[in-house]
Amino acid sequence: MVDVLILLSPTIAVFVYLLLRRSAPRRSDTPAAPVVVDGSNVMYWRDNTPRIDTVVAVVAALRQAGWQPVVWFDANAGYHLVGRYARDHELARLLGLSSRQVIVVPRGTPADPQLLTGAREMKAPVVSNDRFRDWQADYADVLAGQMIRGRMGEDGVVLDVLTPVQMAA
Repeated sequence: MVDVLILLSPTIAVFVYLLLRRSAPRRSDTPAAPVVVDGSNVMYWRDNTPRIDTVVAVVAALRQAGWQPVVWFDANAGYHLVGRYARDHELARLLGLSSRQVIVVPRGTPADPQLLTGAREMKAPVVSNDRFRDWQADYADVLAGQMIRGRMGEDGVVLDVLTPVQMAA
């Protein structure tokens, strides 16, 4: 009997592996569409008070809708969110993102033109309630594209957006 179990154990292991693999959710081979998030604007969406949890909620909603967020912050965002200067990797950790997905612009540098240039290069929409009035002439192509406005509602994040699949249709 022990010999039979020894001979069957690789077969049983393969069967269990295939069963688990079949029931596991499948990852899409298609990468998520990029979306630029104006973190310095979004952090004020709840009660006009800067909160990291608001940005976390927006990032989660975007990911659930099939987007790959890249979040941009002004250099002073850390002071508003954590009481001191915070680098890219520190805010990325708080947001549950990789450090490649969070950009804190250098001190003394306006974030808006860098954010809009990033959106142009990635061909990505921008999540913000900012109108970017000072930059309309230089970034008309980006601002004429998909701008995603939003707010925090009673039930969570409310985004005025289509999913990437709906946008492509």
